[in-house]
Amino acid sequence: MNLETILTSIRDAGGTPLYVGGYVRDHVLGLKSKDIDIEVYRLDLEELENVLKQFGEVDLVGKSYGILKLHHLPNVDFSVPRSDNKIGVGHKDFRVTTDKNMPLAEAARRRDLTMNSMAMDPFTNQIFDPFNGQEDIKNNILRATDLDSFIEDPLRMLRVAQFISRFEMSVDDYLFLKCSNNYKYLADLPGERIYGEFIKLLLGKMPSKGLVFLKETNLIRSFPELNVLMGCEQEEEWHPEGDCWIHTLMTIDAARELTDNVTVLFAALCHDFGKPSCSVFEEGRLRSRGHEEAGVELTTNFLSRMKAPNELINACCALVSDHIAPARFKGSKAGPAAYRRLARRLGAAGTNIQELYLVAKADHFGRTTADAIAKEFPDGDEFLRKAQEIKVEVKPEPDIVMGRHLIAKGMIPGKGFGVILEKCRELQYQEGLKDPEEILRRVL
Repeated sequence: MNLETILTSIRDAGGTPLYVGGYVRDHVLGLKSKDIDIEVYRLDLEELENVLKQFGEVDLVGKSYGILKLHHLPNVDFSVPRSDNKIGVGHKDFRVTTDKNMPLAEAARRRDLTMNSMAMDPFTNQIFDPFNGQEDIKNNILRATDLDSFIEDPLRMLRVAQFISRFEMSVDDYLFLKCSNNYKYLADLPGERIYGEFIKLLLGKMPSKGLVFLKETNLIRSFPELNVLMGCEQEEEWHPEGDCWIHTLMTIDAARELTDNVTVLFAALCHDFGKPSCSVFEEGRLRSRGHEEAGVELTTNFLSRMKAPNELINACCALVSDHIAPARFKGSKAGPAAYRRLARRLGAAGTNIQELYLVAKADHFGRTTADAIAKEFPDGDEFLRKAQEIKVEVKPEPDIVMGRHLIAKGMIPGKGFGVILEKCRELQYQEGLKDPEEILRRVL
């Protein structure tokens, strides 16, 4: 059953269904939207539910907010008009009032930005725009629908940042001041909500623009690992673009040009977290020895506060820890064993050499050196070529010789097993051997 049939049935039952929110915004912007929000006027929640039941199982997913979903349409939300009034300090402390006869402008006033406060008739495509959202889109401006209630949900400040990143829009002066004066309220938000907005920010056209907004409004103070990058100077020969903050902005934009892989994007954002604590001036140069490893704990803290999945945290930490491997391998003339060890280490953390290459490439392009400007990364390209040559570019090579092979040889498990297995592993890495018998013959 298609959506048009459902909307027609709602209308036949006396309701007035309207597309609302981001779906209408994306329509005006000429973008496709996978999520559809439908607000139904002239029917209460029970009446709307009775209509929807004709088309399948109905879930009341947001009872207090009056939101219904059909199982077979997971990306479509049906709701009735409502107003939200803040009654406490928590992000769920709202008094919600539903009213099927609520005027459209009153229902739209609860939304964060004017561009998200439009509605559209699904049958005629007529747009209802009580807060001039179309004009603000035309003028490339983000403006609060209701400035007084905007801050009632602090997440809206992060939503502004991700909209800047996604649509490259400017912020209305009044909205900018509202965010600047209320940055401390980000601390009231659950980490998982922040994580969701950060993903959208990193997947935008220009993530750096959203991050700059966080800096200029003081929202960056809620993310100390990012905040301390500002003013952390770097050696000009390698980083003529400026301090760690500038480099990180350039790196994350470069990463976004390369991929939409969220793991790679977060690793690119976090890759130099360790520099502020490791940077010293010695022998006439600024050096940051050990900043890769120092960044691991900081990356863990940053992502853990956001309640990021453990799989993503582990992979990002591995990429941060080894993000200079491509350049280091070229300088040390690393052989096959080194590549295989690296692939194994990355694989154990849920990532791989291809993702490491992308992080290193973004790091390299996030500068104003001659080869970065020319979009050339010879060390990295050579690194990837060699990795592909020995077939470790995607998955780490498993151990060929295992304990069962030693037992089959009549050996008794004990401390010596580990020593023998390590020698077998090293020979496997060094020469790329695949036959356990051949490896054991040469080790035993």
